[in-house]
Amino acid sequence: MHSSVLVSSFAEIAREKGIDRDTLQLIIEDVFRAIIRKRYGADESFEIIFNPDHGDIQILHIREVVEDWDLDDPVTQIEETDAKKIDEDFEVGDEVASEIDIAEFGRRAVMTARQTFSQRIRDIEKDNIYQTYTDVVGEIVVGEIYQIRRREVLVIHNKVELILPREEQIYKDRYRKGDMIRAVVKEVRRETGISPQVIISRADSIFMERLFELEVPEIYDGIVEIRKIVREPGDRAKVAVISHDERIDPVGACVGIKGVRIHAVVRELGNENIDVLEWSDDSHELIKRALSPAHPVSVIINRELDPPRAKVVVRADEVSQAIGRGGINIRLASALTGYEIDVYREISADEEDVEIGEFADELESDTIQRLREIGCDSAKAVLELSQDELVRRSGLGEETAARILSVIRAEFEEFEDEEEEEMEG
Repeated sequence: MHSSVLVSSFAEIAREKGIDRDTLQLIIEDVFRAIIRKRYGADESFEIIFNPDHGDIQILHIREVVEDWDLDDPVTQIEETDAKKIDEDFEVGDEVASEIDIAEFGRRAVMTARQTFSQRIRDIEKDNIYQTYTDVVGEIVVGEIYQIRRREVLVIHNKVELILPREEQIYKDRYRKGDMIRAVVKEVRRETGISPQVIISRADSIFMERLFELEVPEIYDGIVEIRKIVREPGDRAKVAVISHDERIDPVGACVGIKGVRIHAVVRELGNENIDVLEWSDDSHELIKRALSPAHPVSVIINRELDPPRAKVVVRADEVSQAIGRGGINIRLASALTGYEIDVYREISADEEDVEIGEFADELESDTIQRLREIGCDSAKAVLELSQDELVRRSGLGEETAARILSVIRAEFEEFEDEEEEEMEG
């Protein structure tokens, strides 16, 4: 094979891969120098002239003319008689430059050159992918789904494979090959020997933040700032915002007229329920806002504990709202504020009730904690539920639920008996 044919094939590959001319020139020179070293043991006496415009290459072997029989190194020297065969005018001390055709290196050398070139191109591609996507970590990309696996979805973006792992998916999403999908670049992993892995996410809070930036100009412009986002992807999220312009209501800006702005975000996230609230540096106020849609009556904070705790009292008819289905509202409020929040039902002055912790001798601590998580912080709050409802809301077994109700009813029956005795006495 003539060198120009090989170089042309190299140039074609480089064009397909988007490799610039200067880089191509460096790679080709390195490839040919490797072949030369393999054959001659060194490459100092060789000059490689590459013409990217014409796609050809010259390999010149430069040797010093020495007297006949004075040849010490055939790689760097040439005897005068042999030099004169090239040109009669050569004399001792002159430099002779003779062109070498790649065919002289043999078929195996050509194959090696191809492999070396391909490997260098792959390495450059890997570097480019790593650099390109490292620069856009935290930004949204739009790609096409091309393969759906059990634990991940593969997405093509600018001819690069992106990975959406199961833990970064919204569980409500349904994926179909060929569909376009939006996600945020979460990280780029680099491992030896394989292409960089670009991990994308739809479950990360930063994805929601970027969506708000797209829909809310005030956020994009920095007038309204998102202080914190907590979410359980696909179910519910809380977004705390603050305005740097007192004339602009941060919550109103995020929601938009008739909810048009927030609805765009909600649709993208599989109808995830999003609560937008105004951030406050006052922990008491922030906790009250975080428990929306409930309206706490009081908040008592204990910062001595680790993590700090907050005792929140709400009206009896708002306990379930404060807790949320499966405890989701209180979990998100705790994550947003940094406080472990315990919700208590407000007890009126004329109402006789018993705090659920009073049953510690008869009920397991885990059971009491589970009851508190669903808003049943007092005996009467538990008795308001049927056995079936207690099982459904708490996740406790039927036998456990029956025992809880039995223990609490017994306490109230005893209490009522005592009252009757007092009245008779």
